Amino acid sequence: MKVDVKEMSERLAYDPTFSDYDFWRALKSLDDELFHIQNQHHPIPMELVFARAILRRARNARGEE
Repeated sequence: MKVDVKEMSERLAYDPTFSDYDFWRALKSLDDELFHIQNQHHPIPMELVFARAILRRARNARGEE
């Protein structure tokens, strides 16, 4: 599966149904999940890494408007 972080983050950044709070909440939830996984010394799923990258890029793109 090919994940295009740039395309997905741009689409998300300009989605009017996704609020700044939604970005914050999603990133907070991801960070909590990653922390939990790390503490249990389990491998980190790549999907979570891609999701965090997409959300961060989208949040930053929206902030540059």
